[in-house]
Amino acid sequence: MNNKMATAVSPNWTDPEVIIVRYGTRQTSKSECYYNFSAYKEPDAEITMDYFFWIFRSAEQTIVIDTGFSPEAAIKRRRQPVVAPADALARLGIDPAEVKLLVLTHAHYDHAGNLGLYPNANIVMSRREFEFWSTPMGKRPQYAHHIDPLDLERIQGLADAGRITLLDDVQNTLVPGIELYEVGGHTPGQLAVVVEMPDGPVILASDAIHYYEELERDRPFAVLDSLAAMYQGYEQIREWLQRPGAVVIPGHDPDVMNRFAPVDAGDPGFAVRIGAAKVAA
Repeated sequence: MNNKMATAVSPNWTDPEVIIVRYGTRQTSKSECYYNFSAYKEPDAEITMDYFFWIFRSAEQTIVIDTGFSPEAAIKRRRQPVVAPADALARLGIDPAEVKLLVLTHAHYDHAGNLGLYPNANIVMSRREFEFWSTPMGKRPQYAHHIDPLDLERIQGLADAGRITLLDDVQNTLVPGIELYEVGGHTPGQLAVVVEMPDGPVILASDAIHYYEELERDRPFAVLDSLAAMYQGYEQIREWLQRPGAVVIPGHDPDVMNRFAPVDAGDPGFAVRIGAAKVAA
């Protein structure tokens, strides 16, 4: 697979921004997070895993990327919520009922919960991702462990209602200036989202990379569908990063909160932003 980045466009957006919302956290270890960690001959270490969802917003539209884990999943899996996604949206002045477009990068429990918050959104996801979870392979324990069955039921119901658009191509234009790329590796149809911001492309990798260290040290994450595809995804992201001003946002790295400007200086752990200067109410 060779996902060449689309030719850059200059969308006519007013005050565009990408917002990274930190909605959960937990303590884990390198040996739990990195595939075959013993191969690196290093001592294990405790690390933090944060949980994010992402928002593109301009004066013209708001697009949500992933929806976080549900309260029930947090209890079941002993994850620590930091802010409920609904409350985070309210702090940002976003009414979820007014969101018309939502990207689901993949169907894992921490990315596909809370879909009921968005009663009027059209959901976009990979057909490969959508179809995989109803197959016998998708029901095997090593895959199914990362899925919430209630999320899958809701996704199927939304598809039956005509509210899910399934992508067949490796590269798709969501709207002018935002491209979706199927990179796989972590799940069969994992998507990365590339937003053409004024200072350069913002690569919302979702779980194509969880931590910056994966990319910097070529260390695959422990949860994967295809090791080869995960490595290929790293190569593609490195290629995309050669573009002037390009930045990448991993799916779970706490350092994201240190690399970008806080939305609310009084609560820097809530969310960070790239783009138009705004402060949460």
